[in-house]
Amino acid sequence: MKTPHVRLGVIGAGNVGRALVELLSDGSRQIALVDGATAVLDIVGVAVRDPDTPRAGIDPALLVGDALALAAREDVDVLVELAGGVEPARTWVETALRRGASVVTANKTLMAEHGTELAQVAHEHGADLLYEASVAGGIPIIRALRTSLAGEKINRVIGIVNGTTNFILSQMTSEGRDYDEALKEAQALGFAEADPTADVEAFDAAAKVQILSSLAIGTALHGEPISREGISAVRSVDVEFARRAGYVIKLIGVVERVGANGLSRRTHPALIPVDHPLAAVHGAMNAVFIEGERSGPLMWLGQGAGGYPTATAVLGDVLHAARNRVSGRHDVPFSVDYRLVSVDAGDLSSVFYLSIDVRDEPGVLAEVAGVFGRHRVSIQSMEQSGFGQEARLSFLTHEAKARDIASTIGDLGQLASVDSIGASIRVIDGGVA
Repeated sequence: MKTPHVRLGVIGAGNVGRALVELLSDGSRQIALVDGATAVLDIVGVAVRDPDTPRAGIDPALLVGDALALAAREDVDVLVELAGGVEPARTWVETALRRGASVVTANKTLMAEHGTELAQVAHEHGADLLYEASVAGGIPIIRALRTSLAGEKINRVIGIVNGTTNFILSQMTSEGRDYDEALKEAQALGFAEADPTADVEAFDAAAKVQILSSLAIGTALHGEPISREGISAVRSVDVEFARRAGYVIKLIGVVERVGANGLSRRTHPALIPVDHPLAAVHGAMNAVFIEGERSGPLMWLGQGAGGYPTATAVLGDVLHAARNRVSGRHDVPFSVDYRLVSVDAGDLSSVFYLSIDVRDEPGVLAEVAGVFGRHRVSIQSMEQSGFGQEARLSFLTHEAKARDIASTIGDLGQLASVDSIGASIRVIDGGVA
């Protein structure tokens, strides 16, 4: 029987796009690719901004300048969108889906804001919308949630899903660098953009949390804001305190059930016990830790970014889409549990770490402790360091509501004896984040 052909259009020829073309063109892997796709995969076009500029490893005859026209071409069976952003990527994706072509994307922002809507369009037109590479690079976490854990009740997902922030915090921990120094190194090595806001202020992680939530818990993907805190307030003194107390600081994304139908989705720095599996995730690596009702704890670890790891995840989706196309089927969209109600992050309780710089004067500690008491925040331990202009108080609280911590911080900032307030960081301990 003659082997069918599935034709691919690729939008974007950056690091991931070039790596994908290289993987598809690898002569030593053609038999495996045909077996995985049940078809021969033919690239028929690669859309780029300037098709006259040569791209290493890509046949110049494949380069086109009109991405929308590529999405609309009838000879494109699977469109691979690797350009990023919401528009015009949304238009390209929807154009392909509405004519029945499947779409593979690594676009976390697009999926977080319009995933539910686009998945329905795909379903109505008998096409697939696949997005494994949109979360945690080369880690196949989306496929695991959709297949291996499809029948499990997931109670909590905790992920290190941003390689830039994990690299920065790892450098602050292992090398003793301060935040600005670690950020500059991340930029020099290509782990951070010239404008790192999306990473360090956790916009990137928040989009990934939304996608994980849709698959693990059953929420819709329509851009609903979630609680978000970045790492720019984390100082080297905070990292050092965490080390002495038996913790490391990581930026995490959390999805968890609260009660019967409550849901919390958030991203923030956290103090993680050194014996927790996530504490050992260093550098630009990503990891996703899942707590299932019956399966117990499970963790996936791998490269969270980079051309080849991300392209590998994209390729897996391409093979899946091709198999479905050959067999005349498509995946059904993820279901949405409309009973779920978001719980305000301020109502959630946790142990907190807090540091403040104060004047080294008599009565300051009592004054500060009085503010904690007025807001019903109990102090578990306190450490004083430095003298004179360098005096610092570092606290670990007992479990307290986030809104009470915020009120405490607000009132501390009004004290004449308090020079500045550092980071306020939740503590993961015994499953509480």
